[in-house]
Amino acid sequence: MQDWQDWIEVRIESPVDAGELLGALDDPAVTGAWQEEGVSHLYWPSDRWNPDILLSVKQVLAKLAPQPAAEPVVMVDRLPAQDWNARWAKSVKPIRIGRVVVRPTWASAEEVRLQPGEIELLLDPKQAFGTGHHATTRLLIEWLEDLIHGGERVLDLGTGSGILAMVALRLGAASALGIDYDPVAIDCAIGYAEVNGFGPELDLRVATVQDLPQTRDRPFDLILANLDRKTLLDSMEWFRAPLQRGARLLLSGILAEDRADMAAAFDLVGGIVRAQRECEGWLALEVVAPESCEGHC
Repeated sequence: MQDWQDWIEVRIESPVDAGELLGALDDPAVTGAWQEEGVSHLYWPSDRWNPDILLSVKQVLAKLAPQPAAEPVVMVDRLPAQDWNARWAKSVKPIRIGRVVVRPTWASAEEVRLQPGEIELLLDPKQAFGTGHHATTRLLIEWLEDLIHGGERVLDLGTGSGILAMVALRLGAASALGIDYDPVAIDCAIGYAEVNGFGPELDLRVATVQDLPQTRDRPFDLILANLDRKTLLDSMEWFRAPLQRGARLLLSGILAEDRADMAAAFDLVGGIVRAQRECEGWLALEVVAPESCEGHC
């Protein structure tokens, strides 16, 4: 007989990304998370739940929510003993982002029939976030479909689930390095990489940008960063050297109202915003050195 576990579901109506929230909570008891239509769903086994967790969730939300912002609506429910996998599978569906199809492992290939030219990744939403459901991830996936022409060397900062690095490789990049400060995220990303059949072309490491050497025989062609505003600004000086060596930066996780501040910060380290895309109030920016922008800006 299946030993079913009661669960606590926390639903949060907030613009804060579910993955960013998970990272800030740093709670290994969280079993799953997903986000849809502005609502984040987080799950804890009932025997690991206590009122202090709810307080932590609210404190983290207060720090991460864009200012000014209405107080997030937080709802807590106990789910009765049931087949958890069946509920999980019902909640999270495959998605198409341009030519990229992201399919949870419980959805059959027959259910998601690939069209000619489409590529597929298998990712199950869990503690390592980034399954393509959030606007910031979708923006970069759509842009990668236009920018990857084959043979690129890619760096993915704050890789999370590794989805952006894996998409870049599927589209034709030669290699990708994904780094994240969270060892849980990297462990999950390595698992995703194995499920999807990636080999040494995908390097996943627990690291920050400060851990990366700035001298390389072959510099990165494309640097991806789906990060929050504070992390981007704190890392700004690091971007100076890659920009000088001709790297193209593709950034997301930026609110529309923060565009001017971000552009000014990159100007100070030798970068200029060449293009932007917007979805649901979030921006993705392409940043290059001024000499790369001649005739295009």
